[in-house]
Amino acid sequence: MFQDLNNQDRNKNLKMMSISASILVGLFIFMMIKSDHAINGSSYYLGIGFLFVLLILSFMLNYFRDKIKAKLPKNKFQSQLDIANTQENYKNIKEKIDIIEPLKSDISFNNIAGMNSIKQELLEIVDFLNYPKKYQKYGVSLPKGVLLVGPPGVGKTLLAKAVASEANVPFFYQSASSFVNIYVGAGAKKVRELFIQAKTVAPSIIFIDEIDAIGKARGSSNDERESTLNELLSSMDGFNSSSGVIVIAATNKIEVLDEALLRAGRFDRRVFLSLPSKDDRKAILELYLKDKKHTIDIEQLCSFTSGFSSSALKTLVNEALLYMIKSDEKVLSLSHIEYAKQKIQFGKYQIKVLDEKDKEILAIYQAAKAFISKTKVTLLDGIVNKQDVIYPSQKYLEQQIKNYLCGTIALEIIKGDSYIVEQDDIKKGYKLIDDMVDIYKFENQKENLANRLKDELTKEISSNQDKIIALKDILLKEEVIVF
Repeated sequence: MFQDLNNQDRNKNLKMMSISASILVGLFIFMMIKSDHAINGSSYYLGIGFLFVLLILSFMLNYFRDKIKAKLPKNKFQSQLDIANTQENYKNIKEKIDIIEPLKSDISFNNIAGMNSIKQELLEIVDFLNYPKKYQKYGVSLPKGVLLVGPPGVGKTLLAKAVASEANVPFFYQSASSFVNIYVGAGAKKVRELFIQAKTVAPSIIFIDEIDAIGKARGSSNDERESTLNELLSSMDGFNSSSGVIVIAATNKIEVLDEALLRAGRFDRRVFLSLPSKDDRKAILELYLKDKKHTIDIEQLCSFTSGFSSSALKTLVNEALLYMIKSDEKVLSLSHIEYAKQKIQFGKYQIKVLDEKDKEILAIYQAAKAFISKTKVTLLDGIVNKQDVIYPSQKYLEQQIKNYLCGTIALEIIKGDSYIVEQDDIKKGYKLIDDMVDIYKFENQKENLANRLKDELTKEISSNQDKIIALKDILLKEEVIVF
């Protein structure tokens, strides 16, 4: 307000100068008409010329007043007033926007054991954030989004924090559930503000945990969630790859995400994480047991902890240490680990742990997959790598069905009983049978197609039981089979 008054005073002064010059010129013209005989010397005309100069100068000052005011030095009071106005404006903006403070991550890739191939892939993003010009001169763009996909506890959040730490950039962490609000539009507003603030401190990383909370396929009656998702899609389209802002999201339910969220230009890169392999578990346990007195055979402990996620391994070691302290002992031993495992398995944590019988069932199931598909299969992650086929044939589709159903049939033959191991495999297999009959019209009867493929699998597995059992033994020992 004071600043506006000061500007008004300056404008009034300039106007007064113009009016005064005009009056003086008028007076001299009047004198020239009335006292013509008194005008003999050159001083009179010099005075008239001087007045005209003043008149022109006043009009010029008035015309260029804004530029002149900007260049004039400010006094102490004016400088303090400008600072006060700036602070007041910032305060007003801060009151209108919910400030989300960025975090400074102190976790590096050295603090994360195992997952070497995944860390190598994420290091490309770190290098881009640190040296963008190296890539931009070749026209290479930074991925707008990276989607981390994997079961709970495998280290998705930890990896995102490590990327921010390695790149030394601000890290904005938000759980997707925090965007969900009972008021329509509130979640969208929060998404918009998050992206605005990330851009102001770019390069930066936005991490959205459990993105499936807002990213589910649209079409439901939840208007607030869909409004929030639409704003997220718009925000990811609204900044270019050179802005230095990258979005990392985590989910364990990629199948429920909206297709628009997964298309190129939003989440350009997907990183799939699985439960740690035997080698990964060894590296993780070595990290957690570092600088701790123990008599534990880590190789033995790796076999002892099949099915453990990295967070479950951390919990296991922590519980074992607590039991060691409670027992008033100084050295961690396998007995402490065994007690902790029992507590995790049957106590309050209820983490799914595989015993020896479960491991054998799972190994037979995965060994059959490896034998039938002739592809790499791990004990704890039975995903069969599928080739990208543009024009799938009937034989190709039948082979995919066999890959899905072979584990269940192998258990029936080798163990003499039926087991439910991977429900998704059964669903996908029968869904493909339905599609072959209803959509592709390759067969007339679903039951006939299913029975024929099952008979072929039964014959092939029965005649190769010894090979499948040998693969099972390799899986139990190495936890991976590579063809």
